[in-house]
Amino acid sequence: MNKSILILAAAVLASSALAADKLVIKGSDTLGAKLVPMLAEEYKAKNPGTTFEIAAEGSTTGIAAITDGTAQIGMSSRRAKPTEISAATAKGVSMKPTIVAYDGIGVIVNANNPLKQLTKRQVEQIFAGDITDWSQVGGSAGPISIYTRNTSSGTYSDFKDLAMKKRDYASSSQKMAGNEQIAAEVAKNANGIGYVGLAYLTDPGIKTVSIEGTLPTEETVMSSKYPYARPTFYYTNGEATGEAAKFLDFTLSDEGQKVVRKVGFVPVRALN
Repeated sequence: MNKSILILAAAVLASSALAADKLVIKGSDTLGAKLVPMLAEEYKAKNPGTTFEIAAEGSTTGIAAITDGTAQIGMSSRRAKPTEISAATAKGVSMKPTIVAYDGIGVIVNANNPLKQLTKRQVEQIFAGDITDWSQVGGSAGPISIYTRNTSSGTYSDFKDLAMKKRDYASSSQKMAGNEQIAAEVAKNANGIGYVGLAYLTDPGIKTVSIEGTLPTEETVMSSKYPYARPTFYYTNGEATGEAAKFLDFTLSDEGQKVVRKVGFVPVRALN
C-alpha cells in the first residue's frame, strides 16, 4: 500500500473517531476517573444523541491528544509545559486551557496511623527520601512506604512543584496509575503515605493529615490557605467548537459546577 493511501486511511479513521456526535476526551485520571464520566452522564441525559469516549491515563496523554488531534478535549490537572506548547504550535495547534474546577492534593496515611499533622518541610523530606521512618516525624516506629502517581500524571508533576521544591521523589517510591490505586495501597499498608485529589479523600481505610494545621477543604482550597491547591483544566485546540464547546459550557454552568462540588472538587465560582 503506498504512502498516500495510508495517509488518506489515517485521516478517514481520525475523522470517524471524532464524529460530530461523539466526544473523545483523554487525559487526567484526577478528572477522568470520576468527575468527567459523571458530567458526561448528566450531559447525555439532556443530549441523548451524544456518545463519549473517555480515557483517563494521565494529563500528559490529554495534552498529547490535543496536539495529535485524537481528542476534542484534553483533561489536565496541570498546565501544559512550554515544550508541549511548542510541539503543538509546530503542528499548527493552539493550546487553549480552560479552568473547570479547583482541587487540593491531600496527603494521606493509613487510617490506623496515629499521625495527624505534618509540616511542609516534613512532607518534602518524606517524599524525597530524607525521612524514612515514622518515628522521625512523631509517629510509631516503622519504615515509611511512599506511593506516588506515575510520570504521565499531572498530579505527579504538581506535587513536585507544590510540595517538594521540584526535587525528585525517593528512589523507593512506588508509582501508581491513579488516585484510587494510591488510596487502596495506603489503606492496605500501615506504614503507607501518598497523595490524592479532593474527590478521593473519603476512600475507605485512609485518613488525611493536616499540613501545618490546615486540611484540604473547599474553603481552604478556594482561599489558597491550603498549600497544595491547584486548578484543573480542559485543553482544546483554540476555541472549542461543536459538541466539545457545548460540553465545556455545560461543565462551567451552574448545573455542571454542582456536579463538580458533588464529586468532591471545588467549583470555579460561588454557587447558589
